[in-house]
Amino acid sequence: MTTPRKSPSALNLATVVLSLMVGGLGLWTIFAGPTELLPIHYNAAGQADDWGTREVVGGVLVGLALLSLLLGGGMALAVDRADDPARRRALRYAQLVVVISIPLTSLLIASASLSGATDIGGALPVALISVGFLLIGAFLGRVGPNPFVGVKTPWAYKSRLAWERSNRLAGRLLFIIGLAGLLTAPFAPRPLGLYVLLVAVGVAAVWSVIESWRVWRTDPDRQPF
Repeated sequence: MTTPRKSPSALNLATVVLSLMVGGLGLWTIFAGPTELLPIHYNAAGQADDWGTREVVGGVLVGLALLSLLLGGGMALAVDRADDPARRRALRYAQLVVVISIPLTSLLIASASLSGATDIGGALPVALISVGFLLIGAFLGRVGPNPFVGVKTPWAYKSRLAWERSNRLAGRLLFIIGLAGLLTAPFAPRPLGLYVLLVAVGVAAVWSVIESWRVWRTDPDRQPF
């Protein structure tokens, strides 16, 4: 697999371009989007339970664009300042996760709200959400310590081993969950497929947090609190 460090300029360019695309979509939504109320929140069953104006939806997209640009750009600066090649590579993967996750989340929000979808528990939305988890999981295990991306527990910050193992576990679990969700989306009963996906992600998060504590507790090189 080609590592992000082999083409850092391409990743930096992707950070800027995708952020501008999301921001442009947000501005278009504010000034030229649908005038009727749009769904802006969905319950655990995937049913719309709150509506807002195009200004609200567009504002959320602009905010996500700024977040993507700030986090991705911050990671790029941290990469440039890092002296250790392994540290640079780990931060580059963190930037990659940002570039994947925030624009993809923005796309899902835009597609659901702007289309007026009142139900996102169907096969296609679940498959798209699963793809997001799969892509994030594919790279999360390679992310190095940073303030924004990964399993950021106190124990992970006090033990490099705890960080590596907890994030590797989280990445593997998200990849498996995403792959399983993608393969079963066309056949899973509605809204059971969405329920299972959300519960599985919650379990993965808790498991990864516990793993960070467990590894820190047994790591002879851990830092005390």
